[in-house]
Amino acid sequence: MKQKDISEQFSTLKNVAEGGNELKDYIINYVGNEKDPEDDQVTVEMIIDILARDFPQLILCISEENWVRGYQQALTDVEEGERLFNEELSKSEE
Repeated sequence: MKQKDISEQFSTLKNVAEGGNELKDYIINYVGNEKDPEDDQVTVEMIIDILARDFPQLILCISEENWVRGYQQALTDVEEGERLFNEELSKSEE
C-alpha cells in the first residue's frame, strides 16, 4: 500500500464546501454550475480551480502572501534554532 504524502494527509482540498452566507452560497452555486459534479458536491479544490481560471489575481495575491509568511517563519525558526544552539553551547563550556 502506497503511503500518502504528508501534504495530502492534511490537505483540505477534497473537503466539501458548505454555504452559510450569501457569498459562499453564490460561489458554491457558480462553481457547481461550472464543474457540474456527478454527486452535486462542490469541493474546495473545485472552487480554487474556478477562481484560478476566472480570478487569477486573487489566487496570485493569496499565494504571494502565503509564500512571504512561510519565508518569514523559516527565518524566525532559523534564528530561534541558532539561539538555542548557542545557549546549549555556552552551557557545555561552563
